[in-house]
Amino acid sequence: MSVTTTGQGRSVIVTGAGSGIGRATALMFAEEGARVLIADVDGAAARAVAEEATKAGGTAVTVIGDLRDQAVVDQVTATAVEAFGGIDVLVNNAGVMDTMSAAADTGDDEWERVIGINLTAPFRLTRAVLPHMLAAGKGAVVFTASEASLRGSAAGAAYTASKHGIAGLTKSLAVMYRDKGIRSNAIAPGGTITNIRVEADRNAHGPAALAPYMGNVGSPSQAQEQAAAIVFLASDAAGNINGAILPVDNGWSAV
Repeated sequence: MSVTTTGQGRSVIVTGAGSGIGRATALMFAEEGARVLIADVDGAAARAVAEEATKAGGTAVTVIGDLRDQAVVDQVTATAVEAFGGIDVLVNNAGVMDTMSAAADTGDDEWERVIGINLTAPFRLTRAVLPHMLAAGKGAVVFTASEASLRGSAAGAAYTASKHGIAGLTKSLAVMYRDKGIRSNAIAPGGTITNIRVEADRNAHGPAALAPYMGNVGSPSQAQEQAAAIVFLASDAAGNINGAILPVDNGWSAV
Protein backbone atom coordinates (compact mmCIF):
# COMPACT_ATOMS: atom_id res chain seq x y z
CA MET A 1 0.00 0.00 0.00
CA SER A 2 1.32 3.41 -0.95
CA VAL A 3 1.71 5.80 1.95
CA THR A 4 0.14 8.71 0.11
CA THR A 5 -2.15 7.24 -2.50
CA THR A 6 -5.79 8.24 -2.37
CA GLY A 7 -6.84 5.81 -5.05
CA GLN A 8 -7.12 6.44 -8.76
CA GLY A 9 -10.15 8.54 -9.61
CA ARG A 10 -11.14 9.47 -6.07
CA SER A 11 -13.36 12.57 -5.84
CA VAL A 12 -11.87 15.39 -3.76
CA ILE A 13 -12.99 18.89 -2.75
CA VAL A 14 -10.23 21.30 -1.70
CA THR A 15 -11.18 24.76 -0.42
CA GLY A 16 -8.80 27.68 -0.53
CA ALA A 17 -7.17 25.81 -3.41
CA GLY A 18 -6.09 28.88 -5.34
CA SER A 19 -2.83 29.30 -3.46
CA GLY A 20 -0.60 28.08 -0.65
CA ILE A 21 -1.41 24.81 1.13
CA GLY A 22 -4.66 24.41 -0.80
CA ARG A 23 -2.97 24.71 -4.17
CA ALA A 24 -0.24 22.25 -3.19
CA THR A 25 -2.87 19.82 -1.91
CA ALA A 26 -5.02 20.00 -5.03
CA LEU A 27 -2.00 19.39 -7.26
CA MET A 28 -0.78 16.49 -5.13
CA PHE A 29 -4.17 14.81 -5.36
CA ALA A 30 -4.23 15.46 -9.11
CA GLU A 31 -0.81 13.88 -9.56
CA GLU A 32 -2.28 10.69 -8.10
CA GLY A 33 -5.13 10.71 -10.60
CA ALA A 34 -7.83 12.21 -8.39
CA ARG A 35 -10.75 14.27 -9.60
CA VAL A 36 -10.49 17.59 -7.79
CA LEU A 37 -12.95 20.40 -7.20
CA ILE A 38 -10.98 23.58 -6.64
CA ALA A 39 -12.90 26.10 -4.55
CA ASP A 40 -11.56 29.60 -3.99
CA VAL A 41 -12.72 33.19 -3.75
CA ASP A 42 -10.13 34.21 -6.39
CA GLY A 43 -11.40 33.08 -9.76
CA ALA A 44 -8.22 33.63 -11.74
CA ALA A 45 -6.14 31.72 -9.20
CA ALA A 46 -8.61 28.83 -9.06
CA ARG A 47 -8.71 28.48 -12.83
CA ALA A 48 -4.91 28.55 -13.02
CA VAL A 49 -4.66 25.74 -10.46
CA ALA A 50 -7.32 23.74 -12.31
CA GLU A 51 -5.22 23.98 -15.46
CA GLU A 52 -2.14 22.84 -13.53
CA ALA A 53 -4.09 19.95 -12.01
CA THR A 54 -5.23 18.76 -15.41
CA LYS A 55 -1.68 18.87 -16.72
CA ALA A 56 -0.57 16.90 -13.65
CA GLY A 57 -2.85 14.02 -14.58
CA GLY A 58 -6.03 14.75 -12.68
CA THR A 59 -9.47 16.06 -13.57
CA ALA A 60 -10.43 19.47 -12.21
CA VAL A 61 -13.47 21.70 -11.93
CA THR A 62 -13.76 25.04 -10.15
CA VAL A 63 -16.28 26.84 -7.99
CA ILE A 64 -15.63 30.50 -7.29
CA GLY A 65 -17.09 32.28 -4.31
CA ASP A 66 -17.02 33.12 -0.62
CA LEU A 67 -17.82 30.04 1.46
CA ARG A 68 -19.52 32.20 4.07
CA ASP A 69 -22.37 32.29 1.56
CA GLN A 70 -24.57 29.19 1.93
CA ALA A 71 -25.33 29.35 -1.79
CA VAL A 72 -21.63 28.86 -2.55
CA VAL A 73 -21.47 25.92 -0.13
CA ASP A 74 -24.43 24.36 -1.92
CA GLN A 75 -22.82 25.00 -5.30
CA VAL A 76 -19.57 23.32 -4.26
CA THR A 77 -21.41 20.24 -3.06
CA ALA A 78 -23.75 19.99 -6.05
CA THR A 79 -20.94 20.56 -8.56
CA ALA A 80 -18.78 17.82 -7.04
CA VAL A 81 -21.65 15.33 -7.04
CA GLU A 82 -22.70 16.23 -10.58
CA ALA A 83 -19.18 16.22 -12.02
CA PHE A 84 -17.74 13.26 -10.11
CA GLY A 85 -20.74 11.20 -9.01
CA GLY A 86 -19.95 11.56 -5.32
CA ILE A 87 -17.52 12.95 -2.77
CA ASP A 88 -14.77 10.79 -1.29
CA VAL A 89 -12.62 13.45 0.37
CA LEU A 90 -13.31 16.93 1.70
CA VAL A 91 -10.34 19.14 2.53
CA ASN A 92 -11.49 22.15 4.54
CA ASN A 93 -8.44 24.34 4.02
CA ALA A 94 -9.66 27.88 3.29
CA GLY A 95 -8.80 30.33 6.03
CA VAL A 96 -7.60 33.80 6.96
CA MET A 97 -5.39 35.22 9.68
CA ASP A 98 -6.37 37.81 12.23
CA THR A 99 -4.30 40.84 13.24
CA MET A 100 -2.88 39.11 16.33
CA SER A 101 -5.25 41.26 18.37
CA ALA A 102 -5.92 40.55 22.02
CA ALA A 103 -9.58 40.08 22.94
CA ALA A 104 -10.06 43.63 24.23
CA ASP A 105 -8.80 45.00 20.91
CA THR A 106 -10.70 42.65 18.60
CA GLY A 107 -13.56 44.37 16.81
CA ASP A 108 -16.79 42.69 15.75
CA ASP A 109 -15.86 42.89 12.07
CA GLU A 110 -12.55 41.07 12.59
CA TRP A 111 -14.13 38.45 14.85
CA GLU A 112 -17.02 37.72 12.52
CA ARG A 113 -14.83 37.58 9.41
CA VAL A 114 -12.27 35.19 10.94
CA ILE A 115 -14.83 32.94 12.64
CA GLY A 116 -17.04 32.99 9.55
CA ILE A 117 -14.31 31.91 7.14
CA ASN A 118 -12.25 29.68 9.43
CA LEU A 119 -14.97 27.87 11.38
CA THR A 120 -18.53 28.45 10.21
CA ALA A 121 -17.80 27.87 6.51
CA PRO A 122 -15.99 24.54 7.09
CA PHE A 123 -18.83 23.42 9.35
CA ARG A 124 -21.45 24.25 6.73
CA LEU A 125 -19.56 22.56 3.92
CA THR A 126 -18.97 19.47 6.03
CA ARG A 127 -22.67 19.40 6.91
CA ALA A 128 -23.54 19.62 3.21
CA VAL A 129 -21.12 16.87 2.18
CA LEU A 130 -21.92 14.38 4.96
CA PRO A 131 -25.18 13.03 3.48
CA HIS A 132 -23.30 12.02 0.33
CA MET A 133 -20.53 10.31 2.31
CA LEU A 134 -23.09 8.60 4.54
CA ALA A 135 -24.96 7.31 1.49
CA ALA A 136 -21.69 5.88 0.16
CA GLY A 137 -20.72 4.44 3.54
CA LYS A 138 -17.28 6.02 3.42
CA GLY A 139 -15.41 9.30 3.29
CA ALA A 140 -12.54 11.31 4.72
CA VAL A 141 -12.64 14.89 5.97
CA VAL A 142 -9.36 16.70 6.57
CA PHE A 143 -9.19 20.16 8.11
CA THR A 144 -6.36 22.66 8.12
CA ALA A 145 -6.21 23.55 11.79
CA SER A 146 -3.14 25.37 13.11
CA GLU A 147 -0.51 25.54 15.79
CA ALA A 148 -3.07 27.96 17.24
CA SER A 149 -5.36 24.95 17.72
CA LEU A 150 -2.91 23.65 20.31
CA ARG A 151 -1.92 26.71 22.32
CA GLY A 152 -2.84 30.32 23.07
CA SER A 153 0.44 31.89 22.03
CA ALA A 154 0.38 31.50 18.24
CA ALA A 155 -2.18 34.07 17.08
CA GLY A 156 -4.78 36.61 18.17
CA ALA A 157 -8.08 35.95 19.93
CA ALA A 158 -10.21 35.45 16.81
CA TYR A 159 -7.86 33.14 14.94
CA THR A 160 -7.05 31.11 18.06
CA ALA A 161 -10.74 30.65 18.86
CA SER A 162 -11.51 29.66 15.27
CA LYS A 163 -8.77 27.04 15.12
CA HIS A 164 -9.58 25.61 18.55
CA GLY A 165 -13.09 25.30 17.16
CA ILE A 166 -11.75 23.38 14.16
CA ALA A 167 -9.95 20.97 16.50
CA GLY A 168 -13.17 20.38 18.41
CA LEU A 169 -15.20 19.91 15.22
CA THR A 170 -12.62 17.43 13.93
CA LYS A 171 -12.92 15.31 17.06
CA SER A 172 -16.70 15.55 17.25
CA LEU A 173 -17.06 14.30 13.67
CA ALA A 174 -14.67 11.42 14.39
CA VAL A 175 -16.77 10.24 17.32
CA MET A 176 -20.15 10.77 15.67
CA TYR A 177 -19.34 9.06 12.37
CA ARG A 178 -16.59 6.52 13.05
CA ASP A 179 -19.11 3.67 12.78
CA LYS A 180 -20.38 5.05 9.47
CA GLY A 181 -17.11 4.69 7.55
CA ILE A 182 -16.21 8.37 7.78
CA ARG A 183 -12.95 9.63 9.22
CA SER A 184 -12.14 13.17 10.34
CA ASN A 185 -8.62 14.48 10.98
CA ALA A 186 -6.71 17.73 10.84
CA ILE A 187 -3.22 19.00 10.30
CA ALA A 188 -1.86 21.71 12.58
CA PRO A 189 0.66 23.66 10.52
CA GLY A 190 3.36 25.69 12.18
CA GLY A 191 5.17 28.40 10.25
CA THR A 192 4.57 27.79 6.56
CA ILE A 193 5.67 29.72 3.50
CA THR A 194 2.46 30.91 1.82
CA ASN A 195 1.05 34.20 0.57
CA ILE A 196 -0.97 34.83 3.76
CA ARG A 197 0.05 38.10 5.35
CA VAL A 198 -0.39 39.13 8.96
CA GLU A 199 -1.40 42.77 9.24
CA ALA A 200 -0.39 43.37 12.85
CA ASP A 201 0.53 46.52 14.77
CA ARG A 202 3.65 45.45 16.65
CA ASN A 203 3.01 48.09 19.29
CA ALA A 204 -0.48 46.80 20.09
CA HIS A 205 -0.97 44.63 23.16
CA GLY A 206 -1.65 41.36 21.31
CA PRO A 207 1.42 41.29 19.04
CA ALA A 208 3.63 42.54 21.88
CA ALA A 209 2.39 39.81 24.22
CA LEU A 210 2.90 37.11 21.59
CA ALA A 211 6.36 38.23 20.44
CA PRO A 212 8.38 36.31 23.08
CA TYR A 213 6.86 33.01 21.98
CA MET A 214 7.48 33.39 18.26
CA GLY A 215 11.13 32.39 18.60
CA ASN A 216 9.95 28.79 19.05
CA VAL A 217 8.56 28.55 15.51
CA GLY A 218 11.70 27.00 14.04
CA SER A 219 12.30 26.68 10.31
CA PRO A 220 9.13 27.25 8.29
CA SER A 221 7.77 24.47 6.10
CA GLN A 222 6.92 24.48 2.44
CA ALA A 223 3.27 24.24 1.42
CA GLN A 224 4.02 20.86 -0.18
CA GLU A 225 5.01 19.43 3.21
CA GLN A 226 1.63 20.38 4.63
CA ALA A 227 -0.10 18.99 1.55
CA ALA A 228 1.68 15.65 1.94
CA ALA A 229 0.26 15.32 5.45
CA ILE A 230 -3.25 16.13 4.22
CA VAL A 231 -3.06 13.60 1.39
CA PHE A 232 -1.79 10.97 3.83
CA LEU A 233 -4.63 11.57 6.29
CA ALA A 234 -7.13 11.21 3.44
CA SER A 235 -5.54 7.99 2.21
CA ASP A 236 -6.26 4.35 2.93
CA ALA A 237 -2.86 4.20 4.62
CA ALA A 238 -4.39 6.31 7.42
CA GLY A 239 -7.46 4.08 7.58
CA ASN A 240 -7.41 3.72 11.38
CA ILE A 241 -6.46 7.33 12.13
CA ASN A 242 -9.52 9.25 13.22
CA GLY A 243 -9.91 12.37 15.35
CA ALA A 244 -6.21 13.24 15.18
CA ILE A 245 -4.76 16.75 15.13
CA LEU A 246 -1.40 16.20 13.45
CA PRO A 247 1.22 18.90 14.10
CA VAL A 248 3.28 19.65 10.99
CA ASP A 249 5.37 22.27 12.70
CA ASN A 250 9.05 21.25 12.93
CA GLY A 251 8.60 20.48 16.62
CA TRP A 252 7.05 23.80 17.64
CA SER A 253 4.31 22.01 19.58
CA ALA A 254 6.98 20.00 21.41
CA VAL A 255 8.67 23.10 22.84
